[in-house]
Amino acid sequence: MKREIQGRYVTISTVGEKAQAFVPAPLPPHPPIDWTPELNRKFDQALLALGRLDSVSTLLPDTSLFLYMYVRKEAVLSSMIEGTQSSLSDLLLFELDQQPGVPLDDVREVSNYVAALDHGLRLLKKGLPLSLRFFREIHGVLLNKGRGSKQAPGEFRRSQNWIGGTRPGNAAFVPPPAEDVLECMGKLELFLHDQPEPTPVLLKAALAHVQFETIHPFLDGNGRLGRLLITLLLCEQKVLQQPMLYLSLYFKTHRQRYYELLNGVRMTGDWEAWLDFFAEAVMVTSTQAVETTQQLLDLTNRDSEKIRGVGRAAASTLRVHRALMEHPVATSGLLVKKTGVTPATVNKALGHLERLGIVKELTAQQRNRHFSYTAYIEIMSRGIEPPGRGQVEPW
Repeated sequence: MKREIQGRYVTISTVGEKAQAFVPAPLPPHPPIDWTPELNRKFDQALLALGRLDSVSTLLPDTSLFLYMYVRKEAVLSSMIEGTQSSLSDLLLFELDQQPGVPLDDVREVSNYVAALDHGLRLLKKGLPLSLRFFREIHGVLLNKGRGSKQAPGEFRRSQNWIGGTRPGNAAFVPPPAEDVLECMGKLELFLHDQPEPTPVLLKAALAHVQFETIHPFLDGNGRLGRLLITLLLCEQKVLQQPMLYLSLYFKTHRQRYYELLNGVRMTGDWEAWLDFFAEAVMVTSTQAVETTQQLLDLTNRDSEKIRGVGRAAASTLRVHRALMEHPVATSGLLVKKTGVTPATVNKALGHLERLGIVKELTAQQRNRHFSYTAYIEIMSRGIEPPGRGQVEPW
């Protein structure tokens, strides 16, 4: 099938020079997607993988215990693509109001991502659909504090931005002019609401992600919000009961290919190559999430069995162990608050957990001691290796 550019170029004048900005054509694509047998098969497999992931979330004894860490892992990875240095442990320490081992703005950015996802899920529960208002509200939370807080949080941009390079003239890509942003986003909103025609949800997520990144409607945070859009759309459409799918690890691992495919859609209309990549990302990521969940279940079940051998203290120690599943880096004070048992009982339980090799103390203080459920964090941290300092991705 002959493919063509999926939009139009307009000449802009900004920062003292002329450049070509790209205005994408509205979705769905024209000509329509060429559904080869191979592409159809991959999308079917991706949907099956999503179904397996969703069923695992319903089998968990307490989904919230696992989701707490899943959300934080995704926040670290999505922010890492933008060049932050924060690790999962850094984020957990930051949330305990302790000093992390990285610049404060880095870890605050990751914390904002967690808050933005939580806010988005709350809006969906209240019945607010994915819409312009929805995007602005989440963006306001995403850039609430830290580096992006002066980049018009919660407002579509009123000035030109660009991706890569030092100015529009040498940029890798120049999104639509500011005066076209609202119209482009309005058409994306219609597409999300099945206008002019219904679109299957997984295909909708794949197409909408590219369109959002192409419009780049905000001055900052577009990459993170565009990745959030995928998970929130799948939750809104009830494909996932819980936000268990996060593609940032796959995008980070294959980031050069990811950028090439986004540009391929814009330059040559090659949606099929992008959809093949997206379906693969969903399959791989869903399978990894199922495996990680099983590893966490196996670990916590093994540790629970060890704890049952401590005698009369087993019941209170199991309560502390359960709290550590949700907060695998915790102070003894936080564990008192989470379990509702006395400080003396929590400290005795922590003593048992240390002797069993389940937790490690991170501090040598008499008060406000920090403990880590090390093996749990190790399982969740797989695939999170901070890039070298100064490696900032342009998207």
